[in-house]
Amino acid sequence: MNRLRIFNKAGDPPAPQNKHWYSLKASGEAEARSIEVYVYGEIGTWGITANQFVRDLAAMDDGVSPIVVAFNSIGGDLFDGLAIHNALSRLGERCTGRVDALAASAASVAVCGAHKVVIASNAMLMIHNPWTYASGDAEDLRKVATALDQAMEAIIAAYKSKAPDIDEVELRRLVNAETWLTASEAVALGLADEVGEGLTVKACVGQGSVLQRFQHAPQALLAQLEESPEPTPEPIAPEPVKPPVVDSAKLALLITQSCNTAGISNLIDSLISTTNLVDEATVNAAITSAKAVRDLCVAARLPEFTQEFVAAGLNAEAVRSRLFDKLVSGGGFEIDNSLPINDDPAPKTQAKQPDSNAIYAARRAAQTGVKA
Repeated sequence: MNRLRIFNKAGDPPAPQNKHWYSLKASGEAEARSIEVYVYGEIGTWGITANQFVRDLAAMDDGVSPIVVAFNSIGGDLFDGLAIHNALSRLGERCTGRVDALAASAASVAVCGAHKVVIASNAMLMIHNPWTYASGDAEDLRKVATALDQAMEAIIAAYKSKAPDIDEVELRRLVNAETWLTASEAVALGLADEVGEGLTVKACVGQGSVLQRFQHAPQALLAQLEESPEPTPEPIAPEPVKPPVVDSAKLALLITQSCNTAGISNLIDSLISTTNLVDEATVNAAITSAKAVRDLCVAARLPEFTQEFVAAGLNAEAVRSRLFDKLVSGGGFEIDNSLPINDDPAPKTQAKQPDSNAIYAARRAAQTGVKA
């Protein structure tokens, strides 16, 4: 193998996540200046590499400002985790490691490089054996097994650098068993220095589903993965607009006055009935339509049908059709309401039609010499 890469027990590495989970920021000036680094996600090739971490931190570090490195990570490449561990260790007393939700596998190795480790009361630290995948013949696989044994010693050394008084036999048992440590358990073992306030942080920022591949992942932590996203609150419906109060008496008076003025007082009751006095717009439209119906019936010399058509709520086109049927069936005439066109051409003079009788008489006269 050209390179041995050792991971946590999460199986195949997760696909890259297009999320801004790694960031550095400095705040304050002069003596009040501080630096915060957030490692929220994979460590190694599929996340933040040790090379990138060290380079970015060096560009911001002034050598005196306190540095807080916050973790929420399932881990990743062990060697990148060890390199970050050593980088934090070199910062000395001004470096604080903070576990905001989870520091698992290589992330637990990395955070233990900080001079002081603060773990949130609802956060966890997970430690376990190194893991890798390999191919080759028996000799190749024996070399891989030896490399894993050596990686295990590096992991033990990293944890003991943080907790020198820890019982090594117990530590190895915990690592081999894939142990998920609560905040208080991590402090009791010496892998953390104090318990901080609990935070609400989604596990591993986009990599949480990988937790399901661990053998002993706590059910409480897995339950977070199954939580349905918080429903979007229903928009508050605006209060219904109250319809304006209708003054029926006023609308009835409008119909009465308009009909009297137009000479269609016989249609007052029909219009009140068909409009139901809903509103002024409906009433005005009905009055206009009634006038049109009256004009059509008068033009057809059938004014007696006006009230019937208005009561039926017929529009102008329907009235035209009804009147046409009545006129045709009664031998009347067709209605033409079109206005005369002023520029119609003058009628052409028609040529006189030939009179066959006159022509015949003229011919006989010519033959006999007798004038007709």
